[in-house]
Amino acid sequence: MTSPNDQPRAGVVGTGLIGGSIGLALRAKGWHVTGRDRDEARAARALELGALDAVGDDPEADVTFVATPVGVMAASVREALDAGRGWVTDVGSVKAALAGEVDDPRFVGGHPMAGSEQEGVDGADAALFEGATWVLTPTASTDPEGYARVRSVVSSLGADVVAVSPERHDALVALVSHVPHLTAATLMGLAAEGAEEHATLLRLAAGGFRDMTRIAAGHPGIWPDICAENRGAIVAVLDQLIEALGQMRRTVDAADRDALLDWLERARVARLNLPSRAAARPENLAEVRVPVPDRPGVLAEITTLAGELAVNIHDLEIAHSAEGDRGVLLLVIDAESGDLVRGALLARGFRPSVQALG
Repeated sequence: MTSPNDQPRAGVVGTGLIGGSIGLALRAKGWHVTGRDRDEARAARALELGALDAVGDDPEADVTFVATPVGVMAASVREALDAGRGWVTDVGSVKAALAGEVDDPRFVGGHPMAGSEQEGVDGADAALFEGATWVLTPTASTDPEGYARVRSVVSSLGADVVAVSPERHDALVALVSHVPHLTAATLMGLAAEGAEEHATLLRLAAGGFRDMTRIAAGHPGIWPDICAENRGAIVAVLDQLIEALGQMRRTVDAADRDALLDWLERARVARLNLPSRAAARPENLAEVRVPVPDRPGVLAEITTLAGELAVNIHDLEIAHSAEGDRGVLLLVIDAESGDLVRGALLARGFRPSVQALG
């Protein structure tokens, strides 16, 4: 790994929109970034745009980000692990299958919940991840030092980091990302079919329609692999959506004004209560110290527990004991979540302490 006095070095495999944005963001933070792409012209374009310092592999990279299509992600991750001795993470939107294929302590699964209707490296943006949620999916085999390092790097890009298990990630992302995209594409398809008969239809598309179908403008090439890799979770959510639409249809058909108003009001409240990112002030933070044994999976257990509790971890550090078989995990969280996290950890057999920072 790099020494404290060296310029940090990173690798990027796949220099499209996300890989290019990672390269730009890291270089803006002072990193030396080396990258490659199966399309040599795309890698050359990334170099020209300033997303890379050099084209190729960097065996000395501290962290390598793999941003290839989901269908070839496992092979790309294994190649990255073989190419150097640093930590490796990915940006794929399906995690369980990948975790099953790559069981290496140096690999930390990841998924930045960020994107753009822009395609390719020409749409890359160094600010793409600011305020975005970046999911990490540590497993029992994940090296705690690697997790902490990857978490620190993606946090430095302005992202909020959430840790969940790979399986939980896939179920959640089917609901909040995959099915919404398929729904937008379906609705857009219906409108396009109607426009063939009524030329003015799409010209009448107002703000609501445009807002709901905006994501249908995203690059379609990534979706067949995503749907294949996560089809179980996607089909389950589609079944729920179809059932809910059926209920909505029955409500509208029955002209049940009260039921419809109740449905819409609950949806409105839920939408208004979606969490938004706010800058954390020291007086609103608390430090949780958790003595932990040196055993596989303990870091994944604690960080994914926080994710399940919807508790944001603002900072994370691992303090090792001199004996080497125990350590202390230090978490900085919102002070208001201190009791919740402490109780959950106690229930898991840990002995945490919580100290307000303000």
